[in-house]
Parts: sequence; C-alpha cells; structure tokens
Amino acid sequence: MKNKGNPALRQQVAERAYHVCEYCLIHVDDVFWGFETDHVISRKHDGPTTLDNLAWTCACCNRNKGTDVGTLVGNPSRLTRLFHPRRDAWAEHFVLQQVEIEGLSDIGVGTSNLLKLNEDARLKERVGLQLVGRYPTIEALARMKE
Repeated sequence: MKNKGNPALRQQVAERAYHVCEYCLIHVDDVFWGFETDHVISRKHDGPTTLDNLAWTCACCNRNKGTDVGTLVGNPSRLTRLFHPRRDAWAEHFVLQQVEIEGLSDIGVGTSNLLKLNEDARLKERVGLQLVGRYPTIEALARMKE
C-alpha cells in the first residue's frame, strides 16, 4: 500500500532498503510504475504503519503480494508464511541465478511463487537491465548480504 500521508516515513523506508525492492531487488530508478511502501503484515491483519512493518517494494511485487501473509507450498500443500524483510535475511531464502530468483526454503519458494518473481515479463525486464549493467545494482548486492 502506498503511504502518501507521511513522506518522512516513506523516505526512511526507501533509504533503509537502499532504494531497491526488498523482494525482487530491482532499483527504483529502473522501473516505470514506481515504488510503494508495503505493509509486511497488512493493515487488514492489524499490521501497523510503522517503520518496522513497512518494506520498500516495486509496484509488481506489492500488487502480487496484496494483503497476503502466507501461501501454500509443496505437495502435499502446507501453509507457509511469506518472506519478512525485517526479520528474514534475503540470502537465507533466495539465491539469484543470473536473473532468476530461486527460493531456497519454503518461505523463499512460496514468496517467489506468490509474487511471480520469475514470470516471463519480469525475467525479460531483469535481462534487459543486466545487459546495461543495472541488475543487480550495487545496492541490490548489499541488500542480498544483509
């Protein structure tokens, strides 16, 4: 969800994330639709509008995530929570293979599937950015190591 009511809080969220999406690692300078502050635990589930509950996300990731806090993974299916950028380390749940974001855990697989991180259009976008040296950016590499 966009947080237009508090520009200072929005700026804090963006700076903490080094201006890259905390899910797909694309930089804000490289997208057309802009970025949003996402309630990791949505307001629908009583998540507060606080720095600890906000993530910096591209519009694609935020739209696909919606108000979800979990998803089904595996066979048989089991309910798994989504990646939480404040509590989880990106590299524990994902690995970047060229431009594909591979889930390393149920949390990573479920988040990758729900957010459609590897659908064709998103992969093509990252390939194009990679060709011009914009994916992953230095900021994205730093986020991956936190």
